[in-house]
Amino acid sequence: MQYTEIFRKVARAGRELASVKTETINEILLELADETEKRTAFLISENQRDLNLMDPADPKYDRLKLTEERIKGIAADMRNVVQLPSPLGKILEQRDLQNGLKLSKVTVPLGVIGVIYEARPNVTFDVFSLCIKSGNACILKGGSDAQFSNQAIISIIKKVLIFYSLNPAVAELLPPDREATHALLAARGYVDVIIPRGSQSLIDYVVQNSKIPIIETGAGIVHTYIDDVADIFKAREIINNAKTRRVSICNALDCLIIHKKQLANLPDVVSLLAKSNVIIYADEPSLMILTGRYPSELLQPATDESYGTEFLSYKMSVKTVNDFDEALDHIYRYSSKHSEAIISENAEHIERFFNEVDAAAIYSNTSTAFTDGAQFGLGAEIGISTQKLHARGPMALAEITSYKWIIRGDGQVRPK
Repeated sequence: MQYTEIFRKVARAGRELASVKTETINEILLELADETEKRTAFLISENQRDLNLMDPADPKYDRLKLTEERIKGIAADMRNVVQLPSPLGKILEQRDLQNGLKLSKVTVPLGVIGVIYEARPNVTFDVFSLCIKSGNACILKGGSDAQFSNQAIISIIKKVLIFYSLNPAVAELLPPDREATHALLAARGYVDVIIPRGSQSLIDYVVQNSKIPIIETGAGIVHTYIDDVADIFKAREIINNAKTRRVSICNALDCLIIHKKQLANLPDVVSLLAKSNVIIYADEPSLMILTGRYPSELLQPATDESYGTEFLSYKMSVKTVNDFDEALDHIYRYSSKHSEAIISENAEHIERFFNEVDAAAIYSNTSTAFTDGAQFGLGAEIGISTQKLHARGPMALAEITSYKWIIRGDGQVRPK
């Protein structure tokens, strides 16, 4: 019963947002960005309470950690959202019917968005800023591993909302327990869409148990293919960036696919990875080439489990292929449809890769680390959708709106 009342309050607060001017929303976000930076010490202190309960070797540790630099980045993302135009009230289509009715198709908020996520306190800020800018209320269900961090963040958000006389229920943080998850997934009539962010097991659980429509943000099993005609200098830098920039996020490289004609260049391609102690699971051809030319303690033979795995750590598999089509087949078999890349100087192969690979983001001659809402110029992101209905790829303001038809008449009635 207590959750039903929370959901009812959030839905009511969401309706009230319709009358709040965009200028006021922007002021709130700017104030929140300033307040977030002012409270850096408080946020880091509360975040440390969560970190103290997690093994630093856990892949989630890096996702969980807040630093002064990351907090500045979060504040910058909120200010970027302010600079973006409101996605609401856009006329997508207009027409005048023969009977005199005037039709308009206009963008509107989705309503109440529930987000279930794991050790990513930055998500709390991102979701709130995107939701309020797009006229949506949000219900946040973080994990127990980020409990203190999320409570600290929501306290700052609510302080700013109250200062601007906005209903603080436009953003609610649920307790980090299974009861709250079950209640949220069953909140039909109050919550309009659920967005899960986290491990494949979390996403699968939400998909299997939700009574509310879902926008699925799948795991990132990411491949980069080095074609038979590729610039090896580019490849070395791209592979290192895609694998080591931040290993714990969904756009990090998991599997390097290499054409057999490039095997002699493989030690050069992966040379930078050794500096980050990246463990390579190599298939037989690549293992033969790397033995003696890559640190032995970081080199292991690949197994079936080495492919189709989102490592979220300093680990990577290598697959050797005989030709371009075999590379496509490998990606088709193991891809999670998140981000895929080709390194090639063959224009025809690049175009085929773009056309034939099925993923939300497809790259040529660059790092998959760019799959990110802020990097795409969207201000921030509420998640990266790997499905095809409603939204795909980084989801920001436009992707968390819907539309409705406005019909203006002057006494018309429909004939019998």
